[in-house]
Amino acid sequence: MSATLFSPFELGSLKLDNRIIISPMCQYSAVDGSASAWHRTHIGNLSQSGASLMLLEATAVEAGGRITPYCLGLYSDANEAALASVLDEVRQFSDMPIGIQLCHAGRKSSSEPPWRGGAQIALKDGGWRAYGPSALPQSEGEIPPLELDHEGLKRIRDAFVESARRAARLDLAAIELHFAHGYLLHQFLSPVANQRNDEYGGSPENRMRFPLEIFDAVRAVWPAGKPLGVRVSATDWVEGGWDIEQTIELARRLHERGCDWIDVSTGGVSPRQKIPVGPHYQIPFARAVREATGMKTIGVGLITDAAEADKVIRDGDADLIALARAVLWDPRWPWHAAAELGATVKASPQYWRCEPRGAGRVFDGAAFGQR
Repeated sequence: MSATLFSPFELGSLKLDNRIIISPMCQYSAVDGSASAWHRTHIGNLSQSGASLMLLEATAVEAGGRITPYCLGLYSDANEAALASVLDEVRQFSDMPIGIQLCHAGRKSSSEPPWRGGAQIALKDGGWRAYGPSALPQSEGEIPPLELDHEGLKRIRDAFVESARRAARLDLAAIELHFAHGYLLHQFLSPVANQRNDEYGGSPENRMRFPLEIFDAVRAVWPAGKPLGVRVSATDWVEGGWDIEQTIELARRLHERGCDWIDVSTGGVSPRQKIPVGPHYQIPFARAVREATGMKTIGVGLITDAAEADKVIRDGDADLIALARAVLWDPRWPWHAAAELGATVKASPQYWRCEPRGAGRVFDGAAFGQR
């Protein structure tokens, strides 16, 4: 393949300058679901990174679907207005496309943020009763979720649709639906969390039913041409759980429905998971999905080295790579990768004079908001 990390790419009608995406990263800094001053700093900073697309953090489609009381939401007029204000400011100085990941936490909702231990919040301490495909808690000792009935399933489908409409009004560039990391739609997919006896449980066909209904409902209201993708956990890393073969079948069905990409992660549905963590440990799953389905894929997981990231693209393991921790640690990772690989990126003209001596020309001269 001739593709490299800094070659252009297209997702639907969205033209990307390079193959580097900023992955959704929970910030646990919203107020009643609404973006705060923290988001102005966080999103504004990363919008100057040189990546080609930013996907905003897992954003709840209803208040009860938040992972923590501090998670971003897009379920109310106040949420929409607060995020609009942040985006309006960021867009004055960056033309980086910004998308959003829509999520429902299911049985993993009503939790403390990680720096407070991440445990389930008791009802007496301000928590709320979670919902899931079955009345099975995430961890031993937790309050079991309420099993969703058909009315509840409709409520959540409608919530995804309404959040997608709000995302369209905000002129967000893309939506990624969160089918991964043990949240509600992954819970439906995995036999570890889904032990229903109706048409939404049992066989892989039935366990895929509700997530595919969500995709279809969002696709119907999301503007034609604007890309719509899905993040999956390709394996639960638990014996008898969701696995790569089922993921490939899900990807085929999504592809038939007009899904623009699969963002291939792993794990999250059970504390019994045994994950062999290491550099690029999830990339083989992205390659497997790409080879089996022909879908555009995003590779993730401990990608830190520019040359190795470039090799992922050149070798055809994935079409795009997504950075999370690496870009928090180094918000100019794409600049530094471009310097190392002899490529260029866009940057605001206020920063053009910062190129180190001997680094070569890193900034391509394209500017946004130049005065």
